[in-house]
This record gives sequence, structure tokens and C-alpha cells, in this order.
Amino acid sequence: MPLPQPDDLTSLVLRTDFGDDGAWDAVRAALDAADEYPHATYVSEFRFADAEVRALVDEEAAADEEAHIVHVFLADAATMKDPDHSLLAVDLSDEPGRTFRLPARWFPDVSANLSIANMDFAEFADAADGSGTFRGFDEG
Repeated sequence: MPLPQPDDLTSLVLRTDFGDDGAWDAVRAALDAADEYPHATYVSEFRFADAEVRALVDEEAAADEEAHIVHVFLADAATMKDPDHSLLAVDLSDEPGRTFRLPARWFPDVSANLSIANMDFAEFADAADGSGTFRGFDEG
């Protein structure tokens, strides 16, 4: 079964941790509060519980070409516990399986740029800090 398709010009935020509904609500609220425009298509389907990156990459590779998506953001166990609600960004196209963490406050910028192909996944991943988290581009 292919990954769900996001709404136009939004990014797929896939819930993989189902241990705390309140935490999931807080993640969605933080993402929605980060910008005045919608940037996320939320998917909370139990079939994705504890889904691993490799399994998602394989599932997407097996999808029909017109159903392909190029990136996904996972709300995993780490997301649910993190005060910054850092999602796990996953490349499904250019470097399948490449990841970086993304605090909710940066989600609108990254989502918008990836959705319109203004920037590539690698540009954000390459700018991640030593912990593997994207915290904006260093202007200094």
C-alpha cells in the first residue's frame, strides 16, 4: 500500500508513535502555530506504528510513479518527547533514507521550499548541526 498523498503544496507528516494522543495533539498544534498557512497533511494511521525509515523507503519505491512522494516527516517517539517537537525528515527520492531532525519552528520554511522544489532535501540535511538537527542556515 503506497504512502498517503499530501494535499497540494503541503508535506506529509506521518505519525509513527501512538503512545500518547496528547503529545500528538501538541505536535500538530506546534506545527500549525509555526506559520499562518497550512504546511502539513497529517496522517495518523496505526499501520504506520513504529514504522522504520527503510520500510517507508521500500514502500515508496514500490509505488506507482504518479503516486511517488519525495519526502516525508515522521512524528516518532523522539518527536513526541522533544519540547521542540522535532520531526524526522526523510528523503524518499534523491538519497532514499537520508534523514535529519527538524524542530517545529523550522517546519514551514523547510516544507514550503521542498514542496515547490525551491531547495533540495540535501541542502537542509547538509546544514544540520552535529546532532543531525536543522536549525536554520548560519548567516554568520
